[in-house]
Amino acid sequence: MHLRILDLDGSLTTQATLQDVAAWSSVATVPLRDLAARLRLWSRAATMEQARERLAAHTPVGGTTLTLIGSGDFHHLAVPLLEQAHETLTLVHFDNHPDWVRWAPRWHCGSWINQALRLPHVVKVVTLGPNSADLVRPELKGGNLAALDAGRVALFPWQHAPTRVFRRIADGAGHRYANGHIVWHNLADHSSAENVAAILATIETDAIWLSIDKDVLDESEALTNWDQGRMPLPALRELIAAIGASKRVVGADLCGEYSPPVMSNPFKRIESRFDRPQRVADAALLARNEAVNRELLRTIHEAATC
Repeated sequence: MHLRILDLDGSLTTQATLQDVAAWSSVATVPLRDLAARLRLWSRAATMEQARERLAAHTPVGGTTLTLIGSGDFHHLAVPLLEQAHETLTLVHFDNHPDWVRWAPRWHCGSWINQALRLPHVVKVVTLGPNSADLVRPELKGGNLAALDAGRVALFPWQHAPTRVFRRIADGAGHRYANGHIVWHNLADHSSAENVAAILATIETDAIWLSIDKDVLDESEALTNWDQGRMPLPALRELIAAIGASKRVVGADLCGEYSPPVMSNPFKRIESRFDRPQRVADAALLARNEAVNRELLRTIHEAATC
């Protein structure tokens, strides 16, 4: 398995111990800081094309690649990474947010799932762990309930109250419709074996792509740029391992680092100021993030090579 590090915000280049986690086939760093301010939060298509070309020039030949992205502000870069896969697959997405907002710009960290669904080889997105307010009145927030209704998205929150909706949504693997509400299969309310069985039942392909945002974890586990969920790290690792043991991991990406949100666009600064918590990290918190990354990299590597 190859390890590829995107140098967008400096959050990863200081984590020197990540290269020692496993016997990587190769380790490469992709320089992207010159594009970071334009990519952060959202991006124009022209900048995404520049990033796509840069990624293509640093794509290992042969084998599976695990790409570290940096802050979750750049999670939409998962799409050009997915474009490099050349077989039918299911995207298994761990996140505190569904990232399915249809009203956001096309290339946005909160809307990238919609772009992933447009890729011809992505059969379905299985999103695991949301605990955020995105699932409260999602129709008013631009949530892609049409994809949920059509079975293109399966969503398993970590723990969330039933979601009030304006119309009937067809039952799915992670939810059922009852009395004007989506009643969720909350992962926190079931055993690990029950959760794994329910998740695997909705994955119809042999190949999967893992996309993990550490904001799915509780703040006691890691520090990110966004509001965070409640999934414990052992539960995240267990799910990755169990799914990887039954499916073939053909690619993976990991984001959710903390980095100061530096951007020149005034609209991005407004969104950054009002749409998420304002945090400051110290050396101890950043060291904790590196330790979590080591555990997740080891788990993903084992899942991809078992």
